[in-house]
Amino acid sequence: MYKNIFKIVLLALVLGIQSCTTAVIDKGNKNTLPPINKTVTYQTDIKSIMTNNCITCHAGPAPNAGLDLSNYQNTRYSAAQGNLVARMNSATNPMPPSGTLSPQTLQIIDKWIIDNLPEN
Repeated sequence: MYKNIFKIVLLALVLGIQSCTTAVIDKGNKNTLPPINKTVTYQTDIKSIMTNNCITCHAGPAPNAGLDLSNYQNTRYSAAQGNLVARMNSATNPMPPSGTLSPQTLQIIDKWIIDNLPEN
């Protein structure tokens, strides 16, 4: 009796795993979004993006890749060098590793750079 239940559960598990797929969700394109008409600043807009997406790995005494994004100066430097946006837009090795940020978030970061990386 228990062998039959075990076989049924095992079969259901195998079928469940085989039916799993990775969904590809088209998040759109940041170039098709309406323009941002306000000045984007680190304190108001960028800091929360870094906090929610980056500093779990890129902060503290030993940040990944030696990149600390926990403050304005370091984030500004990385953005000015082009490294920050290049990695966020990378199709083969995106940051964060869980996948690319939304087009809206990427547009905010781009606008911050266009606005000359203001802090406040």
